[in-house]
Amino acid sequence: MAQQEQLTPHDRRMHALMNRTEGEPLYRTAGRRRAVVVAHIALTVAAVAAWLGTVVGESSWAMWAMLGLLLPWCVATGVINGATRGLLELRPRALDERQRGERERVRARAHQAMTWLLLAAVVGTGLAGFSGVDFKALVFQVTFCVFIAQWLMPLWIAGLTARDEPLDEADDVAAGAAG
Repeated sequence: MAQQEQLTPHDRRMHALMNRTEGEPLYRTAGRRRAVVVAHIALTVAAVAAWLGTVVGESSWAMWAMLGLLLPWCVATGVINGATRGLLELRPRALDERQRGERERVRARAHQAMTWLLLAAVVGTGLAGFSGVDFKALVFQVTFCVFIAQWLMPLWIAGLTARDEPLDEADDVAAGAAG
């Protein structure tokens, strides 16, 4: 971790929060982390669809659906943040050199993924416009969806690329005795 004397009380609290181990069984393996990221993406898509249903479609039931999705979405976000040890949430001074490098790699990969997503959005809306769909009606929805994806893409990439934590010596002994 970074030098302790530079950290504020907020930094120390956040570092301790992001490094708690209670949720570790949920993200211990790469497969579990991928499952949580996929669940988070699905919850995000459902919540965005519900929100757009309240704003564009004026559906009152969508508001209740959105509220029902909020808690599982927050839990999944917390699990991903725990799996990455707060890589994207902590201030740079609370990260060591390796973590700062990993943060930059995650941001670069997220930028690359967003470039392709933006290209797909442009091509998709262009094709919709050429096929006779009212293009003006799509602008808000597509822009909002791309905004949400841009906001969350680094978190998803970090969750997908997080490495397994090395086993402690006590875990090695327990694994050797069990096997």
